[in-house]
Amino acid sequence: MRKGLIFIALVAVLSSCNNKSAGDMDTYRNCPPEGDAKREDVRVLNTFKNRYTFPDSADFDRSVTLQTMLAPGEDRNRFSANKAVELTGFVYDVKVGGDETCNCHERNPEFRDTHIEIVLPTDNGNEKQCVIVEVTPRMREIMSKKGVDWSTDNLRNTIKGHLVHIKGWLLFDTEHLTQAENTDPDNPKDWRATCWEVHPVTSIELVDKPL
Repeated sequence: MRKGLIFIALVAVLSSCNNKSAGDMDTYRNCPPEGDAKREDVRVLNTFKNRYTFPDSADFDRSVTLQTMLAPGEDRNRFSANKAVELTGFVYDVKVGGDETCNCHERNPEFRDTHIEIVLPTDNGNEKQCVIVEVTPRMREIMSKKGVDWSTDNLRNTIKGHLVHIKGWLLFDTEHLTQAENTDPDNPKDWRATCWEVHPVTSIELVDKPL
């Protein structure tokens, strides 16, 4: 799919999804939902990344699992970004995201996304076979008000190396088309299985179960 067609598809999904993007979290630290991106397709993508509402029961696509997200092959149209998912997997790593347009190039790690790499419990040594799930600054702030610490440091200390149950919104991050096995196979620079993410994450629970 060409960039123009991807942009049209994103606009269509944005207009139909249950985004509920009204309220005092639309602009966060002087950064609007579209961030500071110049390209219109990235501005639309950032609006998806900066969703901050919790999905209702009807929003979940129960057919999506970590296994289906990791399935090989071209996957741009495999899922829908107006759906939420629940995944259970092993946390391979937790790290601070970059200074991205979605966060208006925020330099302070405290106000950048947290990237969590989720792999199948049987494949926890293969970083390329991961799904990226992201905690955003807006969701981190919301959870902080509930007394829950979703800082990168705390998440790294509490969930890395553990089995977790994740909930959140699906997102196809077109900015990583040349870095994912499914859209750019056999590229030695690939560092993820798919451009599909859970972004933003809306729930994280440790699974009290041996691997």
